[in-house]
Formats: sequence, C-alpha cells, structure tokens
Amino acid sequence: MFQRVKQLLDEQSRRMRRYEKIVLSINSLEAEMQQKTDDELRALTVSLKERLETGETIESITATAFALVREASIRTLGFRHYDVQLLGGLSLLEGHIAEMATGEGKTLVASLASFTQALHGQGVHVITVNEYLAQRDAEQIGQIHRFLGLTVGINRSDLSFEEKQLAYAADITYGVGTEFGFDYLRDHLVSRKEDRLQRPLRFALIDEVDSILIDEAKTPLIMAERDTVHEALQQLVRRVIETFKAEEDYNFDDEIKAVALTDQGIETIERSFGIDQLFAAEHAVLFHYVIQALRAHVVLTRDIDYIVKDDKIALVDLFTGRLMEGRSLSDGLHQALEAKENVTVTEENRTTAQITVQHYFRLYHHVSGMTGTAATSRDEFLKTYRMDVVSIPSNRPKIRIDDPDVLFLTSQEKYQAIAKATRRAHQTGQPVLIGTTSIEQSLKVAHVLDLENIRYEILNAKTVDQEIRIIETAGQAGRITIATNMAGRGTDIVLDEAAKQHGGLFVIGTERHESVRIDNQLRGRAGRQGDPGLTRFYLSLEDELPRRFAKDRLIRVQKKLTTVSGPITLKEARHLLSYAQETCESVNRSVRDELVQLEDVISEQRLAIYRLRNQIVESASLDTFIQPFASRVIHAFVDHHLDDELVPEEWPLELLIADIEQLVQHPVTLDRVESIDEMKQQLTSLIADTESVMQDHLALHEEAARRFMLLALDEQWTSHLTAMNSLKEGIHLRGYAQEQPVRIFEQEGMAYFTYAIGSFEKQVVSSLCRFESVTIEGGMIHATVD
Repeated sequence: MFQRVKQLLDEQSRRMRRYEKIVLSINSLEAEMQQKTDDELRALTVSLKERLETGETIESITATAFALVREASIRTLGFRHYDVQLLGGLSLLEGHIAEMATGEGKTLVASLASFTQALHGQGVHVITVNEYLAQRDAEQIGQIHRFLGLTVGINRSDLSFEEKQLAYAADITYGVGTEFGFDYLRDHLVSRKEDRLQRPLRFALIDEVDSILIDEAKTPLIMAERDTVHEALQQLVRRVIETFKAEEDYNFDDEIKAVALTDQGIETIERSFGIDQLFAAEHAVLFHYVIQALRAHVVLTRDIDYIVKDDKIALVDLFTGRLMEGRSLSDGLHQALEAKENVTVTEENRTTAQITVQHYFRLYHHVSGMTGTAATSRDEFLKTYRMDVVSIPSNRPKIRIDDPDVLFLTSQEKYQAIAKATRRAHQTGQPVLIGTTSIEQSLKVAHVLDLENIRYEILNAKTVDQEIRIIETAGQAGRITIATNMAGRGTDIVLDEAAKQHGGLFVIGTERHESVRIDNQLRGRAGRQGDPGLTRFYLSLEDELPRRFAKDRLIRVQKKLTTVSGPITLKEARHLLSYAQETCESVNRSVRDELVQLEDVISEQRLAIYRLRNQIVESASLDTFIQPFASRVIHAFVDHHLDDELVPEEWPLELLIADIEQLVQHPVTLDRVESIDEMKQQLTSLIADTESVMQDHLALHEEAARRFMLLALDEQWTSHLTAMNSLKEGIHLRGYAQEQPVRIFEQEGMAYFTYAIGSFEKQVVSSLCRFESVTIEGGMIHATVD
C-alpha cells in the first residue's frame, strides 16, 4: 500500500513539474499577447488551426493557445486566468480529470482546453449538469471563443432539428450529457445520412465528471415506444402484494436493494390467481408484474426515490436531489409505482434504443473532466475510463474548519443537537446550511426547527421553483437553509461581508451519504476561494448506513451503549460509521463494475448493429451488401434441422423443405445425401437462383428495400433489447449457482444476438423474394407480393 501511494505521489509530482514548465512558457508570452490588436489575436487563431492541419501536434501549440485564451478572457470578461487554472487546463487537454476546490473557477479553466481542442475543427462538446449552466457558460465563456473567431452552440432538448444541426456544426457545443446521448441514439434511427446530427465524436469535457461517470452509472439512457399495459392485472397484483410481509412472503437485501419472493410468497400468488406454476411460460406476464409490484412497494420509497405531483410520479435523483423531468422507470416498474400510489397508470414503454452515459462518453476519442471530488475514486476512473485524476492546488489557502463528526445513540438526540447548534450559530449571525440526504429527512429537520421556533428556508425537489432565490440569500448573515443535495454539487453560495465576519457558512451534515465524495461536496459549499467556514456532521447509530451495511457491528456497539446519553466517544462506535460507508462504497463499486461489464456486452452488440445500419443507410448499392444473406439463411436452416449424429434416413427433410419453400416462394426438391456438407452443396444452385431473384427485385425497388431493411433491423434490435434486459434482470441470481454472471450473460447474449441477426437476414431474403410492387405511406412499407 505504501509503495502504491509513493508511486502515485511521484507520478503526480513529475506531471505537475512538467505542467509548471509549460505555465512558465505561457506567462512568457503574456506581454506579446497584450501588444496584439483584437484582429491580430483572431489571426493567430487561424494560424494555429493551419499549424495543426499541416501536421503539428497539439502539444506544440498549447502554450500559445493558452496565452491567447487568457488575453481574450481579460478583454471580454475582465478575468485573468490564475496559474493554477492554467495547470487545470493542461490536465484537461491531456484527457485527465482536474480536481479543483469549490470556487476555483472551473468554468474558466474549461475555456482553455475547449478552445485548444476546437482548433482541430472537428467539434468539442462541453458537458454541464443542467441546461441552465449550459446556457450560462455558452453565453459567458462563449464570449472568449467568439472573440477569437470560433463558433459556439447550445444543445437543448427543446430545439428543432435545424437548430440542433446548427448547434452541432459549431466549433464548441454546450449541453447536458443526457441530451448528447439521446441525439446519438436518434442518429441511429434515421433512414438518411442527411438526417444525422452528430459528427464523429472527438473531444468531450465533462463538468462534475464523477457525478456523471460514477454516480449515474446505473442509469441508462432509453428511447422507447408505447406498449400495452394491463391495468386491471396491475391493480390485482397490487392488492395481493400489499398483504405481503417481510421475511415471510419476500426477502429484501437492503445492501443492494434487491427483493425476491419466498416459497410462501410464490404459493400466495399461485393461490390468489388460481394457477399451478408461477414460473411457467404462459404466466410470464403475471410473474413480471408481480416482481415489479414487489419492487415498487419494497425498494422504492415516497419522498426519497420519488414524489407524487399532479397525479404523476416524479422521480428524484438521489445524487442531486432534483426531479428527473421527463424520465420514467422502465420495464413496467413505473406503472407498478403508479398503481401503488393510486395515480393514473400510464402506458408501458418498449425499449427501442439504449445506452449508458458512461458507454456513450467512451465513444469519444478524448474525454476529460472537472470536479471538486475525484481523488477517492481515482482507481475506478483509471480502470473503467483510463482517466487519471490530477489534484490542482487552490489559488488561495483553505481556511475552512472541518470539525470531527458528532455521534449519538438515537436519531432523536441527533436532531435535537442539530437544532441547538443551529440556534447558537444563528444567534451570532453565522449563516447555516443544513444538508439532508432526502426530501423526507429535510422535512424531519424542518419539524425539529419548528418546535424550536427557528425560522428557515427549505430547498428540495418540492420547492425547486424557489431555488434561485434561496441560494442567492443562503450566504447572508443569519440565514438558515435546509436543503437536500440540490444545494450540494455545483452550487455556489456567496457570503456577504457580515457573514464573513461571523465565521462564514456553517455547513451541518445530518447523515453520511453513500459516498464520501458526496459528503465532501456538501462540505465544499463552505470555504470557497479562501472564505472562512465551518463544517460538522451530526450522526446517529439509527442512521441508514450503519443499519444497512454494518448490522452485526451495530448490534454489538448498541449493547455497550444502552445507558449512554449525549455524544458518543466510544472509539468502536465512531469507527462503525466509517466502516459502514466504506462497505457501502465497496458494494456500490462492485455493482457498478458488474453493470459496466454487462453493458460492455450490449455495447459491442449495439456497435455491430449500428455499423450494419450505417451500411444500409450509406451504401450506394445494396446488391453486394445483401448477396451473402441467402446462402447464410438457407445454410442456417440446414444446420437447424439436420444433425450429423443422426443417419440421413432419420433427417426431417420435410421440415427443411417446408422452411426453404416458405422462404423462396416456390417448390423445392431435395435428395437424401450422406452428409450435411453434401446437402449444402446440393443447395448451391437454389441459392444462386434465389440471389438472382433478389437482385432483380432489388433493382426495381432499391429505396423501398432500403427502408424495409431499416425497419426490419430496428424491430429485431428492439426485440433483442427486450430479451437482453430480461436476461440481465435475473443474471445476478446465477451467482448463487456458482456461475459467473457476466460470462453467462455474454454467452447467452451472443446466442440471442446471433438469433436476432439471423431473423433479420431471413426477413430480408423472404421479402426480396416476394416483392412485386411497393408503396410507402406514413413511414410504413406496403408490398404487393406473388
């Protein structure tokens, strides 16, 4: 361990020394840049572009480019990049993660790398955590880029196709990561290459990179079409599930949030619905609804995972505390949640395309990122994304005080202590920010302060319309703000002078988060840019983390503390909280690691399908592309029906002939031969004739055939995704049978994929053998066949 730490420190030290030499070069150019006119600065941009076009490396122009951006920033915004900001920009340029403290001007740092990479002329995407920040940065930092002759675009969800085209054509495009991911999926549903939005993905710069690439790792981007929903069955299942009892009808794994039926629960379902075997194929829909209803009732909690608003379920992002507008749970879970809360049950969604944010960004040639909290996840970034973390020193020394945690036996004592600490700070004029982990907890804190007659503002997903006002005043002397993680990552609380004189912002944490990074994000709201500040966490042994991840240790510690009141000093109890958080992080890391491996399987399949789809869209002629289909499909029929282990007399030739006749639409005669290879040889002439018919029909109806092939491929991919998601849903159970879930998923997933491709080719061959006349109406193919 010591050796690894030493290697890390040596590596960081060498990298920082190299960066510092480049910063000296940048500073040496400052006087020269100051002497240039505005037009001369813009001309220098053109010169740098030309140098890259003639083969120079980006390293050779970096010092000049950074000096150019710094001078442009002074002239447009009045901000001069500090040397530490130049260090951050250099780390971004090389595809690393710049870890910079709150208030160190990460937005200005991004201007350096985004400009320099944009000189390639292939597009740069700057990813922000919400559209408000994308608009702000495009308008503010965009002044620098536009001043230097580059174009700037904003990719928003409400833009028209033409407006999005302009945004993507810009040298630098700002937007939210999910919107870039959805546009990638949309680009692979088009039927003409002119309808695509994105160019080849070259460089992405991600703000709050740990949130996007780690915290949101379990959330896929899904495009879906409406599917049928059995509302009556949904309600019947809900009524049965509401009678279930934990440990009797179901088991719940609190660590990984997984739920499973017990034998008694299975018997209850079978008895309630009058069936013999719940796991029989004919009851697959019922089983699916039962499992999703169980998840809705046991795993998901109101005012923590979601809220009910205007007769709808609105999901809450646990990492940001914000509502996930326009997002819904997939595979019927959202509908089960609607049934649970007695709101209108919407139609189910059928996945037509999906990709995780992580796999989308892995498609870029270069990715870099910024955050205030990444060092604790350095190993995961290196392993999963091959991105290193570079810790950038702050411009001003940090004077914030981070007090030790205060631990209590019960949550009631904890909340009372929070109220007392809040009152003491308020009496001195010090502003207080009380950070909570959920809407539910924010309401508990509010109740405690109400009992003490302490006035406060509350910021959570239910009060989002007041967010700007609450944040703008949270740093004023005497202010008390209760907030979920909405006031965590990316929130800049500015102190007034009176607040600075009274000790700066006092941040109170009410519970440890699932990751120490999120705790650090909350602490980072205080002490920005050298301001004073104080942080302290108030915890209890009744908190969620020790209950979920340290049950055995918790019981032992509680027995030793039955008569204790007030803050706990027992060393074992204090270590318990850290142990629980470390265990939680380890479990979540393992889950993410397995999910990434599972998604790697789907990602390879998606890339193969998209390559195939692009060939169909872009091929000037489909003739040579389609030619091998007939041979593969007919040979697949032979392999399916004939078996070398059987003697030829036992081969089911009638079934083989029936399949081939249905494919080629005319009678076929086959003789019994001695081997499968001889049978395939016998079919050579038939295959050649079939290819000839296909070519003739293709020549007459090529564009209609192209549209049909795209529709057929999309339909097969949609069905395949449904099958893969169902397989993934229960794959972790295979581990109990001493199997490796990822390997099983890869093997069975490949079988599914091979079947999907074979079905697509069969559809194409069958249709081209039958085409007579074709019309296209409303995006649908209508073919008259023989």
